[in-house]
Amino acid sequence: MTKDIKELAEETNAWPFKEALRLLKTIQNKTPKKGYVLFETGYGPSGLPHIGTFGEVARTMLVKNAFTIISKIPNKLIAFSDDMDGLRKIPENIPNKKMLSMHLDKPLSMIPDPFEKYNSFAEHNNEKLKSFLNKFNFEYEFKSSTKCYFNGDFDETLIKILHNYDKIMEIILPTLGKERRNSYSPFLPICENTNKVLQVPIKNINLDNGTFEYTNEKNKTVKTSITGGKCKLQWKADWAMRWAALDVNYEMNGKDLTPSYELSKNIVKIIGGKPPVNMVYELFLDQNGEKISKSKGNGLTIEEWLKYGTEESLSLYMYQNPQRAKKLYFDVIPKSVDEYSRYLNNAEKEDTENKLKNPIWHIHNGNIPKNYKNIPYSMILNLASVCNTNSAEILWGFIEKYTNDKKMNPFMENLINKSLNYYQDFIAPQKKYRLPNKNEIMALEELIVRLSKLKNNCTEEEIQSEVYEVGKKFNYTELRDWFSTLYETLLGQKQGPRMGSFISLYGCDKTIELIKKSIKGELIN
Repeated sequence: MTKDIKELAEETNAWPFKEALRLLKTIQNKTPKKGYVLFETGYGPSGLPHIGTFGEVARTMLVKNAFTIISKIPNKLIAFSDDMDGLRKIPENIPNKKMLSMHLDKPLSMIPDPFEKYNSFAEHNNEKLKSFLNKFNFEYEFKSSTKCYFNGDFDETLIKILHNYDKIMEIILPTLGKERRNSYSPFLPICENTNKVLQVPIKNINLDNGTFEYTNEKNKTVKTSITGGKCKLQWKADWAMRWAALDVNYEMNGKDLTPSYELSKNIVKIIGGKPPVNMVYELFLDQNGEKISKSKGNGLTIEEWLKYGTEESLSLYMYQNPQRAKKLYFDVIPKSVDEYSRYLNNAEKEDTENKLKNPIWHIHNGNIPKNYKNIPYSMILNLASVCNTNSAEILWGFIEKYTNDKKMNPFMENLINKSLNYYQDFIAPQKKYRLPNKNEIMALEELIVRLSKLKNNCTEEEIQSEVYEVGKKFNYTELRDWFSTLYETLLGQKQGPRMGSFISLYGCDKTIELIKKSIKGELIN
């Protein structure tokens, strides 16, 4: 009997399905009282959203989509912004730093936008994130911490936190240093005079009316309510409160937040809630191996990736190995673009069982797009390099001959434009040709002779074979040294493409012209 897609999904080792099954088991295959399963992602808008922020939403969406396949239980995703947090430090990658410094410790939603586009810094960053999520057609509901606090959405749970104040303090205080223990409280009052989020000890808790007292910056005792947006919670208590108030069923977090998750898990149990099913993902690293951060502005922005790579390649990068630390910098983009094409090629030939293991199925939620059989991105980059051009028309001229396509498809057009961006910004500034030595010149002249004898309709393999034979004839003990010679003298690069494929794309005649220029020293900058 042929298995249906639900049965196949339950048997596959694709990680989104494994996560979805784990969630289904945890809720005992029953619809929660609220009528749906809730997935949540959290974002702190203290800096511009980076790819790590996008990645958490993308990965959660993958699990949500998988859950929809294996279960009929309704579900939805909330993208939650912690925009009532106080600004603790000035991000490095923003304008108007002096202005922003005048608003330190104020809620992000009450600070002017340094970009002067929105009503607040939080709104600017929130809208930035939403625009990216919308670009990828994610289905989500956006929630603002500020609105939830002021609208009373958290009031009931805040009262539970207050009633369990001592128990919560008992588990939090041992995790803090001596100095921090003296000033710590899970409740952070918002100063009526300065609007600052105050990290101060509280006293005289009144459980009947939900108030407490604290000493303000002017050494005056102030009485305030825990509701109505007059205070917010410290991070770990806030996380737990949110899980309870919204009844969150699933949430991911980066490895660095694992201790916070464990503490928040204990807090939510104290107030009668349940911690969500949790998946820990590894962190993204910049080119120096350091964790990317919003405040530092290191790593990549989403705009930067999409300048040089396709949306599909970014989705693929997020899908792959979420529990492995990965470098996230410009040089990973070409590889990711080409990997996407390879997976798409494979998907055409696969049965349903294998399609469910293919990242393509997941990043397109089962709607696998048309495969245009495109030229590899890396090959287009090499073509742009040898042509030394910023013209899409010039590149298309070569590609048209190679593919016999009379018209550019949308994917290829997009790929060519992005490759030109990448070439101009990263390859062209690094290009450095060298003159071939006497032995290399003889080898190159031999290659000219062999290429001249090939027919116009020869295959890539035939060309590759001739290139190999020249290397062997001139006693290259390591053929990679021969290919390095070709890359350095003809392309001005340390690394390069499979020469058979590249010469086939560029053309034997054009390659011969290029070799002659190299021998004459005409390529030297």
